[in-house]
Amino acid sequence: MKENHIARMLRSRADKYTTREVFRYKNDESYQSIDWQTFKEQSEQIAKFLLAKKATTGSNIGIYSQNRPQWTISDLAILSIRSVVVPLYPTATFEQLKYIIDETGMEMLFVGDDEQLVNAQKALDETSSLKYVVTFNCNANNDERIFTFEQILETNCEEQTTQLYSQLEEGQADDLATIIYTSGTTGEPKGVMLHHSHFMHSFKIHDQRLSLSENDVSMCFLPLSHVFERTWTYYLLHCGGTNVYNVNPKAIIEELPKVSPTVMCVVPRFFEKTYDAIQQTADRWPQWQKNVFNWAIKTGQSYIEYEKDNRTAPFSLSVKRRIANALVYKKIKQVFGGNIRFMPCAGSALNNFLLRFFHSIGLHICYGYGTTETTATVSCMPNQNYDFDYTGDIMPDIEVKINEENMILVKGETVFSGYYKKPEQTAEVLKDGWYYTGDQGSIPQPGKLHMTERIKDIIKTSTGKYISPQKIELELSKSKFIEQICIIGDNRKYLTALIVPTYPAIEKLANSENIKAENMAVLLAEPFIYKLIEKEIAKCQTHLPRHEHVIKFHLLPEPFSIDNSMLTNSLKVRRKQVNQIYSDTIEAMY
Repeated sequence: MKENHIARMLRSRADKYTTREVFRYKNDESYQSIDWQTFKEQSEQIAKFLLAKKATTGSNIGIYSQNRPQWTISDLAILSIRSVVVPLYPTATFEQLKYIIDETGMEMLFVGDDEQLVNAQKALDETSSLKYVVTFNCNANNDERIFTFEQILETNCEEQTTQLYSQLEEGQADDLATIIYTSGTTGEPKGVMLHHSHFMHSFKIHDQRLSLSENDVSMCFLPLSHVFERTWTYYLLHCGGTNVYNVNPKAIIEELPKVSPTVMCVVPRFFEKTYDAIQQTADRWPQWQKNVFNWAIKTGQSYIEYEKDNRTAPFSLSVKRRIANALVYKKIKQVFGGNIRFMPCAGSALNNFLLRFFHSIGLHICYGYGTTETTATVSCMPNQNYDFDYTGDIMPDIEVKINEENMILVKGETVFSGYYKKPEQTAEVLKDGWYYTGDQGSIPQPGKLHMTERIKDIIKTSTGKYISPQKIELELSKSKFIEQICIIGDNRKYLTALIVPTYPAIEKLANSENIKAENMAVLLAEPFIYKLIEKEIAKCQTHLPRHEHVIKFHLLPEPFSIDNSMLTNSLKVRRKQVNQIYSDTIEAMY
């Protein structure tokens, strides 16, 4: 079979690798494996069940679950019958679920656990299209409309075998593969339509940029409902690698040493949190140990200036780096499992300081830029001849240009076909084959891309100054006392900020000053803490123009999170939501 279709590609790999491990997942306290042949057989069985329930070419079928092998098994099953996968974030509310079911006319839905099942059962009763639900990790509750994954694997569906193989044979490159709903930082969610051809071309251009092989092991950490992790998983399997599924993102640091992955895609927030943890640990060391650590980082910083340009470092520097690796880098890299070769990273801006820090200890961050509408990657850092000041090199076969508004425009075979049932919104962003991303950026050198800001996030003060909030947030977040920050100032006479301080660092300092407080809110009201953050802001913004200075700020006792709806599922701040929730606090600063 010709490999112009994801389902045929995956089945071809299964026939090649048979009993080789493809998936690993945690079962109680130990990790269990699934081989390629089992992956194929279970997907076939699920596909036959879908056919028995009258799913067919073009049927929209949802997956609403945390990361599990069953997610990808069901994904392949749906694609095998030329149906369309509609992924939903595992944290999606009932209202979000209902919106997507209604718009897509979804008839079947796979769910992960009891929390999702509650919403799914409600949707069975309150939507006109949804007829069946399949559960991965919970019971069917004696509802004849609900089936368990294991129950389906034991069902006799042999009558559908011929139909399944016929569907596989007839699959086309231009078949719609998936409708991925954007997280909706502005306005209602839009369903991005991606065809098999978009993904297959993505694999082709990544083969020219990355060095992934059948020996690689990846930790599946970001939600599979997001285009980044989903496309990465497909690409990993395209290369014959092993995918290890992480159900609980909050436990990722505990699981990495148990899995020892060689690759893993992440978002910038992951490195921000990891760096903070490293610094908090270093603060407890005696001075001699801090001196060794600082020397090792300085040595690494010098070394990467040669490494990034693919130049040979001086012998003496290479010797120092080997010593630094033995004393410092190796221990830090054990946090990630000790075997990481590189880590693709995208989703939002990554502080240049952090990029250099992790490269200096030997962790290659393949930092890049992409969107759901471009099947993820538009640019990423190559393994050599890279630059820390940009958002990677533009991918092969992808055209990028910057228009008069400094907006990034993208053209190529990975650019989506449009938004599902939204022709007007599609026409706004797809013009003459170019996708108008809505992101501001530049092409500083031929083949290089630098993404600077979401254009809709640009602030215009009442004095007429245009300001990039992201730029200021990156500068202020260099302080070890500032965990999260949201800059405010649109149509205002000066800038303010909502700041989530680094709670452990604040508590430690408070203890050293003998400041006692019953909770975080009370502690943050202490004048000493306010003055501390005030000094940190003043220090971090010294080199910024005066109109980009934060004049007032408010400290928040609760972090921005997915649970409180102030972060998207890809961990970007929902500025509109933050402004609404803290409207009274913001007004008080003016």
